[in-house]
Amino acid sequence: MSKIEDLIKQHCPNGVEYKELGEVCLFQNGFAFKSSLFKTEGKPILRITNIQNKGIDTSNLVYFNPDDYKINLEQYKIKTNDIVVAMSGATTGKIGICLSEKELYLNQRVGKITPNIQVLQNSFLYHFLLTKTKELLAISSGSGAQPNLSSEQLKRIKIPVPPMPVQEEIVRILDAFTELEKELEKELEKELEKRKQQYEYYRNKLLTFDENTTGGGIKFMPLSEVCDIYDGIHTTPKYTETGIKFVSVENINNLYATEKYISIEDYMKYKIHPRIGDVFMTRIGSIGNCAVVDKNEDLAYYVSLALIRPNKNIVLSKYIKHIIESKIGKKEIAKRTLVNAVPIKINLGEIGKIIIPIPSLKEQERIVDILDKFDALVNDISIGLPAEINARRQQYEYYRDKLLTFEEVA
Repeated sequence: MSKIEDLIKQHCPNGVEYKELGEVCLFQNGFAFKSSLFKTEGKPILRITNIQNKGIDTSNLVYFNPDDYKINLEQYKIKTNDIVVAMSGATTGKIGICLSEKELYLNQRVGKITPNIQVLQNSFLYHFLLTKTKELLAISSGSGAQPNLSSEQLKRIKIPVPPMPVQEEIVRILDAFTELEKELEKELEKELEKRKQQYEYYRNKLLTFDENTTGGGIKFMPLSEVCDIYDGIHTTPKYTETGIKFVSVENINNLYATEKYISIEDYMKYKIHPRIGDVFMTRIGSIGNCAVVDKNEDLAYYVSLALIRPNKNIVLSKYIKHIIESKIGKKEIAKRTLVNAVPIKINLGEIGKIIIPIPSLKEQERIVDILDKFDALVNDISIGLPAEINARRQQYEYYRDKLLTFEEVA
């Protein structure tokens, strides 16, 4: 840190000038491409769902045909190293930088921020804006489920504008740190992937039964005989700022982190309210992923999820989760999936026809105990390799925030 301290003493010993973003940057909002005209090939569109802090996800792009539009769309094109921001929805305030060689076009509610390079380095601005994502979300208007960030709110964000030599040294440090972090994450993620494969191997082995397994006594039964099965609301609800959390397919990995809510009055119209021990299963798009309800907290749910309520005298909730996500469950689901539907889905009635092996409750407890421990080792953010990956990210954020905190000039 000595070099950066020397540069600060030399170039800005009395503090750094802060300016509003709009004073030193241009802002470009995206174009309202029509979803009805989205294509599977053509010119790629960058949507708010593609923006992730520290990057842009280009794995799920949609496309457009320029001939469908009668205007010049060049102003909406982004190039390598352009900075973008999500202006609404669940990703509001997230900052991305375009590292792709692809020719991307801004969709509506995606903003592009272009600094005046005479006073502000692009990479310096990018690193600084990553420290402001929570603030950007906090100043957004609208409900908790549907926040909206206006360009005027964004332009009023105050940013430090240190002399160029200071900016350049900070960028050099943070870029080097980012590259190191990426390399370490790649290695850790490779190891994590190996462990996931190992986990799946042992899960499939534990959950493969025949008449000779564990002394016999294994019953193969349709899910409907050991569980009650329901689906959620079939219409998009009216979202509210607070109330009952609303979950769908996208929340299956963390039910309680949803940012969508419906009113208590609408929730009371539900015939079936989830309770501890129920199992949610995705049934539209991504099919067969499960989550067990483990909190005494009301949850409203969309039709894309099935709610499976096990008969606890016969089968354990976590056993249901593990068996559905295993090779056996996937094979049973594949038989009953409507692959020609858009998106693909499994009908509610077909879920009940899934055949699963039912060992004794004691054997189920043994299997669940083993798989839960293995699953935690692989996926729990507080232990094992995921904790190491998370620690690297926190380390970067610590040094980034430290380097980008300046005394304001009097």
